[in-house]
Amino acid sequence: MRRRLVPAALFVPLALLLSACGGNSAADTSTGGRTDGQGSLTLDVGDQKGGSEAILRAAGELKNLDYKIKWSTFTSGPPLLEAVNAKAVDIGGVGNTPPVFAAGANSKITVVAAWHGTSKGDAILVPNDSKLTKPAQLKGKSIAVAQGSSAHYQLVANLEAAGLTFSDVKVKYLQPADALAAFTSGKVDAWAVWDPYTSQVLQAKQGRLLTTGQGITNGLTFQVAAPDALNDKKKSAAIKDYLERLRRAYAWVYDHPADWARVWSKDTGLPYEAALASVKRTQSSRVPVAVDKPLIASEQEIADAFTSLKLIPRKVDFGKFVDTRYNGDLPPSTTKPRVFKES
Repeated sequence: MRRRLVPAALFVPLALLLSACGGNSAADTSTGGRTDGQGSLTLDVGDQKGGSEAILRAAGELKNLDYKIKWSTFTSGPPLLEAVNAKAVDIGGVGNTPPVFAAGANSKITVVAAWHGTSKGDAILVPNDSKLTKPAQLKGKSIAVAQGSSAHYQLVANLEAAGLTFSDVKVKYLQPADALAAFTSGKVDAWAVWDPYTSQVLQAKQGRLLTTGQGITNGLTFQVAAPDALNDKKKSAAIKDYLERLRRAYAWVYDHPADWARVWSKDTGLPYEAALASVKRTQSSRVPVAVDKPLIASEQEIADAFTSLKLIPRKVDFGKFVDTRYNGDLPPSTTKPRVFKES
């Protein structure tokens, strides 16, 4: 079956957009970024392209800092958490699955803040001409996914919901840029991925949804800190301020989706319409929530699933990798995500 190829230039920006939810890769690198603020204290913050720094800057939340934020940009979640473990980064944002793998490696990482959003952007995509219409038909099919990513667990969970096991499909571990090429050239039957890739493929009409993670995965994203930073009184105070600014910035995204989409598009090279679709589907839905027992239990389910598949080498007690000191009066982690409002 021949499939129409996507012009390479259309997807070049996505090679730069390995999201916070991403998996590990030999190509994963960190690059030094800008420094904001002033003062003698420096908070080293790990980020991805178009992530926390861009949101904070767009929302005007990087003003009046009495400490410095030194930004480092990573291509995905696992290497960012490796940097946290190595004390090279004090705090950084990732999706729901990288902390589970880091905990499985007994890394020195601590989840300190969480957001609950929809899982509509976490999807299994199939080409437009695919005969597949439901997840149960994936048996024996080849599926691209980034190892250790939120999409990895979404795939596991959707297969289970369809009565299939992980061994019933042919998994090809590919980072998004390589998975995109495999998907658009017909080398795989499906692609398990997350926004903004989901939105770009749909906006470009190069694929369609087979299913999403909605009602299947927990829709959580995290800020993860280094224990040494948390034990430093001055850095701990700076982390508290940083998290408060980030929570306000996400509220700004909800109230200004088009403004944020324009900033995000400019910052990453993502086409504006795809950026706006991703904001509507995913980013604007995120609500800051407490790091609580239901959250720990939900992440424990992910850890146990990967342990049973022998993709994590040992039993993980996820509760040992969280710190609730910044919960304040935040609502429980089970709080419903925001519903996008058309302006």
